[in-house]
Formats: sequence, structure tokens, C-alpha cells
Amino acid sequence: MSLHEELTELQECLDRLERSVLRLTGRPGLGESHPLDVRRVRTDAAHLRESVAMLSALAAADGSSGRPAAPRPELITIPDAPYDSTLWTDSDDEGLGARDRHAP
Repeated sequence: MSLHEELTELQECLDRLERSVLRLTGRPGLGESHPLDVRRVRTDAAHLRESVAMLSALAAADGSSGRPAAPRPELITIPDAPYDSTLWTDSDDEGLGARDRHAP
């Protein structure tokens, strides 16, 4: 099954889910007795639809590879020169305590 077919099938499942949620919301007693739970299910279904839309957009942008293109990380150049030792004059050696004191 191709990526497009799987995304289409997922979209159809979401359509069925939303129809089921609407039917549950319309049932007498459920919406009135548990309004927060019903609203949470409706919100979760909407979030799923948004996530599938983002996946579809990534798949369309990536083309035929079937995988979203990974963004290239920004390269950071680290100089080979040693650090300026004056940067560390006011700091303690980690785990060893201060220079002029002894460990207990």
C-alpha cells in the first residue's frame, strides 16, 4: 500500500470517528451529564485531523520517497585555538571545591 493510499485510509477513519463522536454527542443524557468528556473527545478528534493534514503536507512536499525530509542542522564552527584562561579565574573546579579550600 502506498503512502498516499495509507493517508487516504487514515482520513476515512477520521471521518468515521467524527461521525461517531457527533452521534454520541447527540445522545440524550451523555452531553448533559459529561460535557467535559464529550468536548475532550471532540477536541482530540480535531487534533488528529490537524496532525494527519500536516503529515499529508509533508508527504506531498517530500515527493515520492515516502518519508518527510529531515531538516539539515545548522553547522557550528568550533575554533581550534585554546580558550582564554581568564574566563575561568572566578569559577570553582566542578566537584573539587574552591582552589584555596580543602575538602571535608
